Amino acid sequence: MDADSFAVLVADWCLEIQPDQQILIETTTLAQEAAAAVYRATLERGAWPLLRLAPPSIDADLYRHARGRQLDHLAPITLAEAAAADASLRIEAPADTEALARVDPLLVARHERARQAQRHARAGHRWAVSIWPTQALADQAGMQMAEYARFVERAMFLDHSDPLGAWRELSARQAHLVSRLASARQVMIQAPRTDLTLDVADRTWVNSDGRRNMPSGEVYTGPHERSANGTIRFDLPSLARGSEVAGVELRFVDGEVVGARADVGDEHLQAALGVDAGARFLGELGIGTNRGIDRASGSTLLDEKIAGTIHLALGRSYPETGGVNDSALHWDLVCDLRSDATLTVDGEVVIRDGELVQ
Repeated sequence: MDADSFAVLVADWCLEIQPDQQILIETTTLAQEAAAAVYRATLERGAWPLLRLAPPSIDADLYRHARGRQLDHLAPITLAEAAAADASLRIEAPADTEALARVDPLLVARHERARQAQRHARAGHRWAVSIWPTQALADQAGMQMAEYARFVERAMFLDHSDPLGAWRELSARQAHLVSRLASARQVMIQAPRTDLTLDVADRTWVNSDGRRNMPSGEVYTGPHERSANGTIRFDLPSLARGSEVAGVELRFVDGEVVGARADVGDEHLQAALGVDAGARFLGELGIGTNRGIDRASGSTLLDEKIAGTIHLALGRSYPETGGVNDSALHWDLVCDLRSDATLTVDGEVVIRDGELVQ
């Protein structure tokens, strides 16, 4: 994957870097090539780059060595940096996708609660999260490294002659879908072992067109917290803090998960649901639209954008949708609607077998 093309996409589409802005760039040393390209692109646009390159094992080291306040709070300098940056970019580039699987989930939940202060510090600032191919990510996806790099390239539309133009086209298509869903009240999801209803009345649908996630390709909202009723099975495997969880089935009554099981990783599912009171309620409903992503790779950042899928997030809501669920957890689970499935809005079928019904 070409680092300079990636940097142009991030600088001009995701962050829209302007002269004299302060741009925070965070990743691991495995994405040094990409980070250096974004650094150069930031300078070329007259802005100030602040580069943070960390060893890929650093997250796991935090939980091995931090104590007390170091888990429950963030350092003042970290919060000051987040508040001062005009825009920030985090590039996921792990050496071990299962590093946190060996960490007590209660410790992770404690630090996730602390990280909410960082999210508040960045409120109103431009931010984006992206991904860079590593051997660990390729192994997780079951691909050779070169194949995985091409897969990520297609997901970001970097295989197009005009990547920014391709994202503008996707943004326009999604804007049409957002307009169509703006007055929606009830959503029904039906598929094998799935029959779930949600209330989304007066909630805001958001066009996620690559500005914050790269790659992206989804529209999403926050369902009413007490509205989910029925059952749903999530076909695509997911990661719960580094551990694979597959074949998840949830049963909801008045918004709350009252029954849960997983074919693989059930103990991790139960631990996630026990993080706090908000973990048993939904914070997001999303509809994937990215046709450059044609298969699951084990990375939620990519898998939740697959065209013809929907995803529900257990836990924290996004305030911009009108959602109010509060939790240290935000875990996206993906349901494949590409076969024998429908998504119906106020009695009208919007998606049938993975395709939008016009």
